[in-house]
Amino acid sequence: MKFYDFKAKKINGQEVEMKDYEGKVVLIVNTASKCGFTPQFAELENLYKEYKDSGLEILGFPCNQFAKQDSGSNEEIHSFCQLNYGVSFNMFEKIEVNGKNAHPLYRFLKDQQGGIMGSDIKWNFTKFLIDRDGNVVKRYAPIVKPSKIESDIKDLLK
Repeated sequence: MKFYDFKAKKINGQEVEMKDYEGKVVLIVNTASKCGFTPQFAELENLYKEYKDSGLEILGFPCNQFAKQDSGSNEEIHSFCQLNYGVSFNMFEKIEVNGKNAHPLYRFLKDQQGGIMGSDIKWNFTKFLIDRDGNVVKRYAPIVKPSKIESDIKDLLK
């Protein structure tokens, strides 16, 4: 399997094929609305605005598996992200990232880039960077702010 073989549903229910992002640099993030890292939405949005015309896509996947920090409906999550952070990048339906019900895309991402202490996602705002050829090139811990990823994104956009 490759990144481009997967599908996911946007927060509005529309199914999207990852092959729609072929040729783009993609940053995938599992998000939460009530987390200490939630302010990272602002930096993610800044990166998206700065580099979307150069080929960057950011895909947000809400997840409620960590301390139940995203318990709202997809509609509530979408409203929160837009009202509080002006999020214009693609947000997807709430998913699970670990366990037997983990979304197939996240199983793939974790297989491609395991973490320091195993492949499971440890918390909200874990990030995966994918190059223009669909290769998962790097995984970032939740504490890594999106602004610290900017140089890696710029390198891949060249």
